Amino acid sequence: MTPDDNAPKLREVVVASDPNKHGALVGHVGASEFPIGGPDAVGQVSPGPNPYDLLSASLAACTAMTVRFQAKRQKLPLERVEVGVSFHHGAEGQRDSFERTLVLEGELDAQQRAFLLEAANLCPVGNILGITADIHTLSDRTVSSQTAGGQASYEDDLAELPIPYIDAD
Repeated sequence: MTPDDNAPKLREVVVASDPNKHGALVGHVGASEFPIGGPDAVGQVSPGPNPYDLLSASLAACTAMTVRFQAKRQKLPLERVEVGVSFHHGAEGQRDSFERTLVLEGELDAQQRAFLLEAANLCPVGNILGITADIHTLSDRTVSSQTAGGQASYEDDLAELPIPYIDAD
């Protein structure tokens, strides 16, 4: 057995244009394939999650896995976890942010719920994203008081890029 045998296997995400779908982008991870939403090579918007959606989905998935893991480790009666995430641009001079909502189902007391809400902050993806953006976590369906900035629009951000439209050949 070589030292490389114990090294973690790296998974690479590949995103490529699909000539059969007018240059729409398709993501690949292992045997999985998924559409990437956004502008295609003919000036249309392809269906599917855009890069901001994928970033939010990464944070939501990692948070759900982390909360589930901590509940199992502490033998808490968590029956179901649901995590909703939205990305918001910060107001002028402010940091961008993610708003994360956790729904925890099960016979959890207030202390157990507080523990799991805090456990959400242990999510590795959240730790990486938290370097450049704020992450606000809400319990259940509490309404946010956040008003600075607005819901991020990937299409609007693309339109602001100083890159000329290049017509596909």
